[in-house]
Amino acid sequence: MFAPTTLPIPTPLRTDSYDVIVTGGGPSGAMAAIASARQGARTLLIEQHGFLGGSLTAMGVGPMMSFHDNLRRQIIGGLPQELIDRMIKKGSSPGHVDDVITYCSTVTPFDSEALKMELETMIEEAGADLLYHTLVVDTAIVDGRLTHLLVANKAGLTQLKASIFIDASGDGDVAVRAGVPFAKGREQDGLTQPMTMNLKVGNVDTEQLRRYARENPDDCEFDAGAAEGLRRLETSPRVSLKAFIGPLRRAREAGEISTPREFILLFETGTPGVFILNVSRIQGLDGTNPYDLSKAETIGRRQCAEIFHFLKKHAPGFEHAIRMDTSAQIGVRETRRIQGLYTLNQDDILNGVQFPDALCLGGYPIDIHAPSGEGTATRFFKPGTQYSIPLRCLLTEQVPNLLVGGRCLSATHEALAAIRVTPQMMALGQGTGTVAALCIRHHCDPRQLDFRLVREALVANGAMLEASPNS
Repeated sequence: MFAPTTLPIPTPLRTDSYDVIVTGGGPSGAMAAIASARQGARTLLIEQHGFLGGSLTAMGVGPMMSFHDNLRRQIIGGLPQELIDRMIKKGSSPGHVDDVITYCSTVTPFDSEALKMELETMIEEAGADLLYHTLVVDTAIVDGRLTHLLVANKAGLTQLKASIFIDASGDGDVAVRAGVPFAKGREQDGLTQPMTMNLKVGNVDTEQLRRYARENPDDCEFDAGAAEGLRRLETSPRVSLKAFIGPLRRAREAGEISTPREFILLFETGTPGVFILNVSRIQGLDGTNPYDLSKAETIGRRQCAEIFHFLKKHAPGFEHAIRMDTSAQIGVRETRRIQGLYTLNQDDILNGVQFPDALCLGGYPIDIHAPSGEGTATRFFKPGTQYSIPLRCLLTEQVPNLLVGGRCLSATHEALAAIRVTPQMMALGQGTGTVAALCIRHHCDPRQLDFRLVREALVANGAMLEASPNS
């Protein structure tokens, strides 16, 4: 049943059966499992770590950006907004606040430990099963359909059977093992966006940091201009900055810093005085190659050590900062992108195309961290531009009962640079899980499902699918 191998595979210990199996408990996968279970499907969520949240927890990413378009109109609702509302109620997020950097209209800080628990609570309340510390080893294809996953964990090998599968691994692990073709990186050379080891620091003097930005606006970068950034600095309850441009340049010239970044990118979390530093940059390595991943982890931690010492020495507000941790896993922006029924492209994003089978809206700009060299290339939109992500980007020619959610969906390098952020991936996850459960209810594959049923179910559960007119 499973693909041939030169090594003998032990007989699986057991076989478990579900309606829907979701692989990957990151933002997209967690929401997919919750949506699927709430729609009545017997659902299993498989996760390699011992917690949920993926990039928001294991990779140390934060804040979420953005639930709004560039006119500050909300475009992400449904399960993602429910998650934020629950965290606001428990004091673990201030909600949507002004982005002081002015790259987005809003950002959404949060406490990562609280996020782990809230996602688990939502999974349990929905009635989905959760299987931690588990990796997909192989897939079984019978008559062109995916029938089983072979997974490995401390108990050994288990066969997991389902009618519909969702690959939310981020890397397309299930899809690739099932024979779905894929692409990586830029079209011209295959290079992907760099990986980043995020650093969390505490005990930052936020008022001193705010004062520094007010007095040294030329040492910061505000995408919509210093006047707007400084205005938001006065009103936002959390600080986000691209800062210390001059000191960082001098430190690099002096050999104190090896990281190819032009500023310190810092974001205050759900906890005042605790910041995430998104600064390290590891280029030229493949996030699906375990040797490259291992190398990236070690390089990333060394870069974070340099960055922390730089801040302690040169950055107002960081004199008494405490290094809390580096992320449990290197942050990966881009790896495999499957070849789906439709490939979302840059023009779709820039022109705000509204697809008839859209699962969610998006408003984040095209944000390409340089795969080589320095800098970040951004394509901002006309005011009010909202794009959409169609179901066809999640479906493949090869495997009719597989949905591929998260950043491994079918998109170009440029389009992925816009859609990959967590609010959009959570909204996409809600759509993916809803499609899967409706397929179970109507005894069909995703391609055969009447999309009017999907749209009706999503809207009934708070999803925002109607784009606002540009203004």
